Amino acid sequence: MPLDESFVGRSWPAETYEVSLEKIREFAVAVGADDPVHHDRDAARSAGHPDVVAPTTFPVVFTWPATRRVVDDPALGLDFTRVIHRDQGFEVRRPVHAGDVVSSVVSVDEIRELAGNDVITFRCDVTDADGEAVATTRATLVGRAEPDGGDA
Repeated sequence: MPLDESFVGRSWPAETYEVSLEKIREFAVAVGADDPVHHDRDAARSAGHPDVVAPTTFPVVFTWPATRRVVDDPALGLDFTRVIHRDQGFEVRRPVHAGDVVSSVVSVDEIRELAGNDVITFRCDVTDADGEAVATTRATLVGRAEPDGGDA
């Protein structure tokens, strides 16, 4: 079943996330980001930051749950059991720090068909508590077509 193209251009209400020191440290360890600014407050402050700095890809921690609301909407028609992740991008306007309170607004930028597969691109606009832009993330998912014969 093709995806519901009426989702293109729609945005969902913001979801708020409070960035914690320990989440940043855990993420940094998981992705191998060993720069002291990702683990140590003194190192981060010595480098001119207000607190520990999240690795560049950290926004996926809070943008994916916001995006998942849309992915899981039955009206969209995406069978998540057949999804592969095609692409991910981050446009960073400023680093994310421990103590930040950020909001993510999810939008559907594009839905298209490619070789019988459904392709959908999501954008998350991330702002801080003052409404200032922090980052924009983009994720493209592919809903693989059913194999010939209909059995998955």
